[in-house]
Amino acid sequence: MAVLLVFYLVLAGVRAVAFIQSGEPVGIAIGLALLILPLIGFWALAREVAFGIRSERLVRQLDDLGELPGTDLPVRPSGRPYRDAADEQFPAAQAAVEAEPENWHAWLRLGLAYDASGDRKRARGAIRTAIALERTPK
Repeated sequence: MAVLLVFYLVLAGVRAVAFIQSGEPVGIAIGLALLILPLIGFWALAREVAFGIRSERLVRQLDDLGELPGTDLPVRPSGRPYRDAADEQFPAAQAAVEAEPENWHAWLRLGLAYDASGDRKRARGAIRTAIALERTPK
């Protein structure tokens, strides 16, 4: 999907440059407006790829430490955990963050608990907090 998005954004950028090079005021305005879309798209794609790389690195570190939660959860054929089982582990993850709000391990475990429970928005927020805490010098 990322490759298709890059292809689309490059095509939009090429069309934008063609409009700008037309020399017509309306063409220049359309070209400038059309140029904004690829710029926003590349920014969003870079941000998502960076989030994926950083979060994967933290998950690997937590796994290497033997602290990766949810490995004992029963899963559906799709690989996703059953929500009831995931919800049972959520209070412990939340309590760990409340006890140690500056601990990136706790925030990452909370993000993984949110994800297992199906709350992707809060999962991403907790994982972003974990990334920020891990990157902060101590």
